[in-house]
Amino acid sequence: MSKTGSTRSPVIRSVEAHVFRMPLEKPVSTSFGTMRDRPAVLVRLEDDAGLVGWGEIWCNWPACGAEHRARLLVSDIAPRILDRPLPDPADLWKELTAATHILVLQTGEAGPYAQVIAGFDMAYWDLAARRRGVPLAVALSPDAAGAVRAYASGIHIRDAEKVVAQSRAAGYRDFKVKVGFDFDRDLVLIRALAGSLQPGETLHADANQAFSPEAARDFLSATADLGLGWVEEPVRVDAGPAVWGELARLTATPLAGGENLAGLRAFRSAIGAGHLSVIQPDAAKWGGPTGCRAVARAAIAAGRRYCPHFLGAGIGLAASAHVLAAAGGDGLLEIDVNPNPLRDAVAPAWPVVEKGVVVLPQGPGLGTVPDLDRLEPFRTLALAAGSTA
Repeated sequence: MSKTGSTRSPVIRSVEAHVFRMPLEKPVSTSFGTMRDRPAVLVRLEDDAGLVGWGEIWCNWPACGAEHRARLLVSDIAPRILDRPLPDPADLWKELTAATHILVLQTGEAGPYAQVIAGFDMAYWDLAARRRGVPLAVALSPDAAGAVRAYASGIHIRDAEKVVAQSRAAGYRDFKVKVGFDFDRDLVLIRALAGSLQPGETLHADANQAFSPEAARDFLSATADLGLGWVEEPVRVDAGPAVWGELARLTATPLAGGENLAGLRAFRSAIGAGHLSVIQPDAAKWGGPTGCRAVARAAIAAGRRYCPHFLGAGIGLAASAHVLAAAGGDGLLEIDVNPNPLRDAVAPAWPVVEKGVVVLPQGPGLGTVPDLDRLEPFRTLALAAGSTA
């Protein structure tokens, strides 16, 4: 039987977890902490026809968490899916989520389990699309776009003047800066930055939950005239509907969030409440393509923007682009512009930004694979279950 276009149920023969860590010369700072290395956990699945699918598990925090997630994948998830005919990705995602629910209650590790299942789901969707011989975006939605608009992210406000200029030269037209460090200084810098934008450019701000409700009100009021595309997570995610509702009523600036929500119920509640204009699930952190596609459809149907969050390696970034292209709407792809060989080590090389737009990788599935030779110097762990173990 041909290795592409197969309609029979896939049987996965091996599950692998590959962990990499890249030391940073310049740490990446947020309002809640600092990344002193860049970790990545990549998932490799191989089926009985020899086809391979790749995914990525979110592992940025805590700093020691990458290897733990790799072990969860191989010890707890792999035995549930190896060597048996499998349902389609969406049904398998539901099955794995339900099957690990008691483990989540027993261990208190809701996040790690959700992240591991998300990375597995990503790899399984890649494999399923490759079996069909179509891009992942088309497997998710037959009328998917072939390109998406992208924005430069991960920009510390103190470095923004320089990094925005570099990002502009690299082809970006949309930029997001991290705030929430020094309130008065941040305001001075963001006002200057907004005034330096060129026609057709947009500036966004991300507070990473740093502000108190009072400080968030002050920030939104002080920046109301800047035309910001959105202010992301100005307060804690769990601040409550009264706080979020008050902020939404205070300003015309859109509020954004979603990277720290998990579960369809939580996203549907946030969408229904109407406080968030921009919905930002992270496909490597919760849901994979299955969950994020459902959230994207609900968000767009409710008149919100779907803009996937992502701050990791190249496989998760490619998957995020495919999900966004399948979702439709006018959402933006987040691309961290800090130096990160783990993001860049994919073959063929991707992405290329031109006039703010990124063309999806070509070919079946994700259209790109990890360049393991380039990644090898950063490897800290490799685990396998199944026929390759």
